[in-house]
Amino acid sequence: MAVVESNGRRSFGTLLRELAEESVGLVRNEIRLARVEAADGLRAIGRGSALVASGAVLLLLGVLALVAGLILLIGDQWLPRDQYWLAALIVAVITGGIAVWYANQGLTLLSPKQLAPEETVTTIKETKDELVAAVKR
Repeated sequence: MAVVESNGRRSFGTLLRELAEESVGLVRNEIRLARVEAADGLRAIGRGSALVASGAVLLLLGVLALVAGLILLIGDQWLPRDQYWLAALIVAVITGGIAVWYANQGLTLLSPKQLAPEETVTTIKETKDELVAAVKR
């Protein structure tokens, strides 16, 4: 229902049309802004991931240098006649044992029994029992 006034004001239909056009423009601008923000977020995630990976590689290299130093220390100071192969074997057995222990602890935490939502299962069983009892009445 368009209303035209004689004093130069816009009609109701014109105002609705302008409102619709400006709303569409606003939605488009918001979508553009969301795309820009999402792209910025993805770039930040990429940079952060690259920095974490670089740090992990440097940490691994440091640990390898530490293990090599430990092998040299054991072979040079604690074993007779500089038996570095034996020092390397000792360090490998110790680190292998630690790795196996870590793996077992991780597998225990990831077992289905640990991951099952026990409280939810109990609540569902109780609710099922209540519904069965209500149906039997």
